[in-house]
Amino acid sequence: MRAVIYRETGPSSVLEVVERDLPEPGPGEVRVRVVRSGVNPTDWKFRAGNLAGHDEVVPGQDGAGVIDAVGPGVDRYAVGDRVWTVLAQHGRPYGTAADYTVQPVERVVALPEGASYDLGASLGVPAVTAHRALTAAQDGPDRLAPGALDGKVVLVAGGAGAVGNAAIQLARWAGATVITTVSNDEKAALATAAGAHHTVNYRDGDTAGQILAIAPDGVDIAVEVAPAQNIEIDLEVVRVHGLVSTYANNGGDEMTMPLRAAFSKNLRFQFLILYTLSEHLLQAAVEDVNAAVAAGALRVGEDAGIALHHFPLESTAAAQDAVEGGTVGKVLIDLE
Repeated sequence: MRAVIYRETGPSSVLEVVERDLPEPGPGEVRVRVVRSGVNPTDWKFRAGNLAGHDEVVPGQDGAGVIDAVGPGVDRYAVGDRVWTVLAQHGRPYGTAADYTVQPVERVVALPEGASYDLGASLGVPAVTAHRALTAAQDGPDRLAPGALDGKVVLVAGGAGAVGNAAIQLARWAGATVITTVSNDEKAALATAAGAHHTVNYRDGDTAGQILAIAPDGVDIAVEVAPAQNIEIDLEVVRVHGLVSTYANNGGDEMTMPLRAAFSKNLRFQFLILYTLSEHLLQAAVEDVNAAVAAGALRVGEDAGIALHHFPLESTAAAQDAVEGGTVGKVLIDLE
């Protein structure tokens, strides 16, 4: 089988396409014939600086395909089942940038009928991250479903990104009013297509003032991609007992803030990354994400506000470079 590997960390030039023996699933594992592999920022960040003790690594946390073999003791899935993966390469050397990947059953999820492989490979990191960002409030629901966020206002910073897009779609499915910040009209159109009720151009005047003009009582949840740049806005617009969920460090690795302003609102700050997320929270997210997919509420493509960019397996380096370079949309690797 073909696989993309790297044996040393560095730029995308360390990636190479090799032939490897077809892996066999062990107890509690399944083998997936990968149709699409999703590319996330974590893929190039790991490649640039972390081998995690492995001799070689096949990148790719996210993917979608068909189970073609099951190991001993597996009764949850059968050959022919369509699945998507979650954290496929976490703690393991072999991810989804290969013709086949062997995964524990806990790392594959049934792909709902009618859902495309493009969508399946776009879930994982973005959608599960968005789910956790929306369910960490101290007085809010810990699961998402229609009505779970009725009456709530959600602010999504950077709504044109993959996580932002998923957060918009999931929040709207759950009943929230969604505001998103964007940098230009093109991204505003993408966020609107994803389902945002309101867009605010953060390069055009008083961002906090524009948000509060829409939500005078403040927002319940801020899904934050750039805390170093946006913390003062968050402190101004998030209501008392509200939540600031931070999942990235765009715009700076260090954040400073006036503590009294946070004290006065009894704010909750949730810093999140999937790799240390408790298993029960991960599984709750997977179940809710799948429910949203089955309901047609979580989509990809131009009409969902997230363009798809396809690369062949042999161009995985270019695919990772595209993500690192800030390509707007979702980057996918085609394996058939």
